[in-house]
Amino acid sequence: MLLPDDPDTGLTLRAAMDAAEARHHPYPHWLLTDMLPLKVVQAIGALPLAPPAITDSLGRRETHNSCRLFFGAEAQARFPVCRDVVAALQSPVTVAHLARQTGAALSGSYLRVEYCLDTDGFWLEPHTDIGAKFFTMLIYLSDPPDGEDWGTDIYERPDRHIGSAPARTNGGLVFVPSTTSWHGFIRRPITGVRRSLIVNYVTPEWRARHELAFPEQPV
Repeated sequence: MLLPDDPDTGLTLRAAMDAAEARHHPYPHWLLTDMLPLKVVQAIGALPLAPPAITDSLGRRETHNSCRLFFGAEAQARFPVCRDVVAALQSPVTVAHLARQTGAALSGSYLRVEYCLDTDGFWLEPHTDIGAKFFTMLIYLSDPPDGEDWGTDIYERPDRHIGSAPARTNGGLVFVPSTTSWHGFIRRPITGVRRSLIVNYVTPEWRARHELAFPEQPV
C-alpha cells in the first residue's frame, strides 16, 4: 500500500531539484542544496545505527553486502523517518517531477534507498551505475571537517578525474546513469563518519528485493 507523500519532504525535495545547478561536463548532472527538511536530516542523523565494522571495500559497496543499510520494510517499520523519506520518493508527483527535470525513464522502476555510513579507509572505484539503475541521487548528511573533501568524485573517463561534488549537509548530486556517468570516491581521509543517502530507481529484475522500499509496487 502506497504511503502518503509527506508534504514537507516532497515539496522540499522537488524545490531543491527546481533550484539545482545543472552541469553538462563531463556528463549531465545536477548539484543540489537544501534537499530535505531540517527535521528529516536531524532524524536520520539520530538513527541508532553504528558504522559497519568493515575492512577494505575493494572499491565496491557490495563487498560488504551484509553490513549495508536500506530503507526497506524493516527499517520503515522501526523508524518513522525512513517511511517519510520513501513515501516522498515513491510519490507519483515526485517521480514525475524528477523524470521531467532529468529526462530519466522511471515508469515501472522500483525505489531503492541506501543509508551509507562511511569511515576512514573507504573508497569506490570509478563506475557508471548503468544497467540496473535508471536514476541516481546522492544526499550528503554530514559536514566534513575543515580541509577534508567528502564529495563524490566525477570523472570524464575512469583514468581522468574532473573534480568532486560539494558535500555539505543536505546538499547532493543527481545524474542519469549512462555510458559516460563515471563517478567514485578516491581514498582520502575521513575524520568521523561520512553519512549519505543513495537513492536509485532500479530495474524490475533487481534481485535483492529486501533492498527495495516497495518490492511489490513499481513507481
